[in-house]
Amino acid sequence: MTLRYGYGTNGLADHRLDHALALLAEEGYNGVALTLDHHHLDPFGEDRRDQVARLRRRLTAHGLAVVIETGARFVLDPRAKHQPTLCSAEAEDRGRRLRYLRAALVVGADLSAEAVSFWSGAPPAGLEGEAAWDRLVAGCAILSEEAAREGVRLGFEPEPGMLVDRIDGFERLAAALGDPPGFGLTLDVGHCQVNEDDEVATCVRRTGPRLVNVQIEDMRRGVHEHLPLGEGEIDFPPVLAALRAADYRGLVSVELPRDSHRAHELVPASIRFLRAAEGRG
Repeated sequence: MTLRYGYGTNGLADHRLDHALALLAEEGYNGVALTLDHHHLDPFGEDRRDQVARLRRRLTAHGLAVVIETGARFVLDPRAKHQPTLCSAEAEDRGRRLRYLRAALVVGADLSAEAVSFWSGAPPAGLEGEAAWDRLVAGCAILSEEAAREGVRLGFEPEPGMLVDRIDGFERLAAALGDPPGFGLTLDVGHCQVNEDDEVATCVRRTGPRLVNVQIEDMRRGVHEHLPLGEGEIDFPPVLAALRAADYRGLVSVELPRDSHRAHELVPASIRFLRAAEGRG
């Protein structure tokens, strides 16, 4: 079994979506990690159904699978990055995030997405702790129920700087929800390098049975900066070997959100790098 590679549209922000999909297919990618945002597929657009139907046809034509990502920076608040969140203080704000994530579930179901990925977000300053945690659990419980009705798997992503930033936080959250079968893990390889005590390959082995989505890029210990593959400190062959050993069948998607201006170079370079590293593993 060889791994299946994708590329995130948050690293293709300067390309039209049709052009991005064609580029990925031409370079031999298996799928796309689609961030729902105003410039590719607007989850709040009046023509969303038409957009989704057209996208489904394009994905089929190119033979691309899809996962849905929900990390758009300013889709909900033009003045506050990644806000509001599921652990925001005001119920109205949490409701805005829930509406966005519900829209993502509907889009995911319509596109037969392999997963819908999301994170906790960072709580407002001074409102960390159990209150923020309880709000997060309540929001995730609602999403889990709705994802089950839509037939979509959720992939929860621990993110540096957010309320849940490590794998043990995900495990605590899953336990608080009663370990629902559709509540899986989005593992960002770079985040393991930044935040976890264990080696990245060890993190993969630890979480293998819960993985529904994997994001990949290079990073340096303690620095949350998405780097092109080979420009950081991660030893990739053992990581990819661990994914294969775990029998992971989902997408492994390159995430380079700060490099859209050179996506035409990094899209081909990244898959060449990953295939070579997988071969060495």
